[in-house]
Amino acid sequence: MEILIKTITFLFLLGLILSPIFILIKVNKFNVRFKFIIYLIIGIITSAFIMFAFAWWSNKSNLILLKHYGYNIDGMNETEFYEKVLPENMDKVKNIETSIMGIGWPLKAIMSFPFYIPYLFVVFIIYSSVKKLKILNE
Repeated sequence: MEILIKTITFLFLLGLILSPIFILIKVNKFNVRFKFIIYLIIGIITSAFIMFAFAWWSNKSNLILLKHYGYNIDGMNETEFYEKVLPENMDKVKNIETSIMGIGWPLKAIMSFPFYIPYLFVVFIIYSSVKKLKILNE
């Protein structure tokens, strides 16, 4: 179960890293005037979708893991919460339980987005620099 959850999480992370590159390649294939603005708009919309899905999956996967380890989410006290949890999984369950407390997944996605937007600019700058170097070397 953990391998499947880690794989899906890795795919979301890979989508966040590679989507601006693919968007920039597609935008450059079209003959449009304001490539940067179009890239930025499409990149923000696409990455916002992926970021919200990633934040949702992070929360949902923790709940799936808790259920997998035998944690009773509907319990009324600690005895009912940890009733079916095996002793060797107790530390994992307590760590996961602690990680889901606090702010919800929509706020996590919104708060992480300002840290992601500069990545869109970095990808554009690096792609433009590489493209100009290719043109100069020819």
